[in-house]
Amino acid sequence: MAGPRAGTAVVTGGGNGLGAAIARRLAERGLAVVVADVDEAAATRTAARIGGRAVRLDVADAAACRALVAELDDLVAWVNNAGILHTGPAWATGDEQRRRLVDVNVHGVMNGTLAALPQLRARGAGHVVNVVSLAGLHPAPGETVYGATKHAALGFSVATHLDLLARGERGVHVSALCPDGIWTPMLFERTADPDAWPSWSGVMLDPDRVAAAAVDLLDRPRPLRAVPRWRGAMLRAAATTPRLVGRVLPTMIRVARSRQRTWGRRHGGRS
Repeated sequence: MAGPRAGTAVVTGGGNGLGAAIARRLAERGLAVVVADVDEAAATRTAARIGGRAVRLDVADAAACRALVAELDDLVAWVNNAGILHTGPAWATGDEQRRRLVDVNVHGVMNGTLAALPQLRARGAGHVVNVVSLAGLHPAPGETVYGATKHAALGFSVATHLDLLARGERGVHVSALCPDGIWTPMLFERTADPDAWPSWSGVMLDPDRVAAAAVDLLDRPRPLRAVPRWRGAMLRAAATTPRLVGRVLPTMIRVARSRQRTWGRRHGGRS
């Protein structure tokens, strides 16, 4: 099917990294793009580059998400890309850090989705794309609470997609995009962080590759897409065998940290 080539798309966390790449690709296909970010200066820079509109938005604020949708009468796509990372075991994540991770990575996805759906459902067409992570398909020790929030985001996305289908609403789509590690500002300062090894356990992706997959979902909707696909299949299978994963975990960590150190020497601090 052919996705929208006109109308408005909102990209949360659109000021930098993957969000900026998604915003650019949406603008290139003819959509009016609202670049929403808690960092208003970053949103303004990206919007200026792509000819879009910048707004300051904290996705943890449900009322603010609804207010943004109320300003739009031709919403065709909402991309929940905003997310934050904190590393370390669960017991090393403080109350405020844990609360903020859940507010942004879980409530932010819910807030954006639930703000966008009434307009999309009323029209009978549109798409919500939730950027999750491969950490939503398999536990991520060292990024434990982050991974837990991504499991929640994935469960919410797929179940909401099925809720729409159960009611016969086939023109509105909710998709979860689960990429491997992406070389964006989220990881620029993590090359020396030993707890961030899961982000180097697979393929380090260029943000434009992931942005292309996100926008492709508008043309070829599906409830879940992993990038790369083979990693998604591998991790889904591994998630069913935690005892086996436990046995090979030391080797996984050693290999990932070696890749992380090598990546840091080659690319550390550079986009």
